[in-house]
Amino acid sequence: MYFEEYDPEYPIICLDEKQKYFIQDLKAKIPMKPGSPEKYDYSYKITGRANIFVAVDPKGGKRDITVTDRRTKKDFAFYIKHLVYNVFPKAKKLRIIVDNLNTHTYLAILETFDYHEALEIIRKVSFIYTPIHASWLNIAEIEINVMDIMCTGRRISDKNQLIEETTAYQNERNENNCTIDWSFSKEDADKKLSKCYVD
Repeated sequence: MYFEEYDPEYPIICLDEKQKYFIQDLKAKIPMKPGSPEKYDYSYKITGRANIFVAVDPKGGKRDITVTDRRTKKDFAFYIKHLVYNVFPKAKKLRIIVDNLNTHTYLAILETFDYHEALEIIRKVSFIYTPIHASWLNIAEIEINVMDIMCTGRRISDKNQLIEETTAYQNERNENNCTIDWSFSKEDADKKLSKCYVD
């Protein structure tokens, strides 16, 4: 699918989520100065956590990052609705690549919304599941790694800070139309992973 021509009416959307713990330092940080990075003590206290939904249109260069308190079926269903109506409203159908987490189902949508609304949302999406133990084939994992390097891989103290950081990251990546060029072909997979295949 990643090698298809880009079609904005039927975009391939890669979706994944990441849990983030909020960490409060027990001792004051030593701020950075020229020639010396910021320093903080190893001791800390976990004060809470949140879920980060990350959806990326790798060829269209668009992503959406939404922070929720949890990642239940209901949270997933509301996020799919958000993608359909707010992020990609002009698309006829979103082809959404997800892993096999038990919340990533059409049933989650049916259980969350009334029947007619649920069917309308389901009509606009198609879930494509990565093979079990191969969720790394989901480009959203690449986006999450980039996000970790640029902003979320450090200590964040609360949900408001997390939303500020992820929104700034999302906006910068979207403004720069950052696409992801997937070059790992089936032939590459056959060479590299043949020992993992089961006869």
